[in-house]
Amino acid sequence: MTNDQGLADRRMAERRGRMVREHIAGRGVEDPRVLDAMAAVPRHLFVREHLRRKAYGDHALPIEAGQTISQPYVVARMTEMLQVEAHHKVLEIGTGSGYQTAILARLARWVYSLERVPELARSAIARLRALELDNVKVVIFDGSIGWSEAAPYDRILVTAGAPVAPEPLLDQLGPDGRLLIPEGDRQWQRLVLYRRTSGGVVREPGETVAFVPLVGRFGWEEGR
Repeated sequence: MTNDQGLADRRMAERRGRMVREHIAGRGVEDPRVLDAMAAVPRHLFVREHLRRKAYGDHALPIEAGQTISQPYVVARMTEMLQVEAHHKVLEIGTGSGYQTAILARLARWVYSLERVPELARSAIARLRALELDNVKVVIFDGSIGWSEAAPYDRILVTAGAPVAPEPLLDQLGPDGRLLIPEGDRQWQRLVLYRRTSGGVVREPGETVAFVPLVGRFGWEEGR
């Protein structure tokens, strides 16, 4: 590593630390494991090079294929709500840049991530490999169907907005499992947490968010 590269990395680490203090912990996220993961994963490596100077602001940024990387607070808040533990197997719907995937990989035993856009999946795989996160499997697939091969899952996270939670995903949720999904229309949604209990599935609506649409058999039709 050159001196210039080392200096650049330190500056990015400082910005990342400020992001966690001001935009994440400062807005009420408390889970120390989530805060540590957000401080460890280099978000600037998950955005286009000309946008890297904006990587540690608390806002979404455009990525390939007309998609976005979510704002850091939303990533941290959703991760905290999911309550991922070290022994958990997690299913993520919508790999995107791979940033949320990397956060989950630092918390869970294993992460399966589904992405319908091949270009995004390939880019995310390269980034995750570069970070040596070897407990992740990215699959090019319709995420609204889920991934029954590895079901049931302890946790399921959907990172795109859907009209309602797809039934296949609820079916793939294991005992005491949690599924978190943005539900609503194509512009605005509410975070909804589903918890599988001994008495059935409990639905808990939360805060308002804005995600790209979940396109697929059990989501929105493409282009509509």
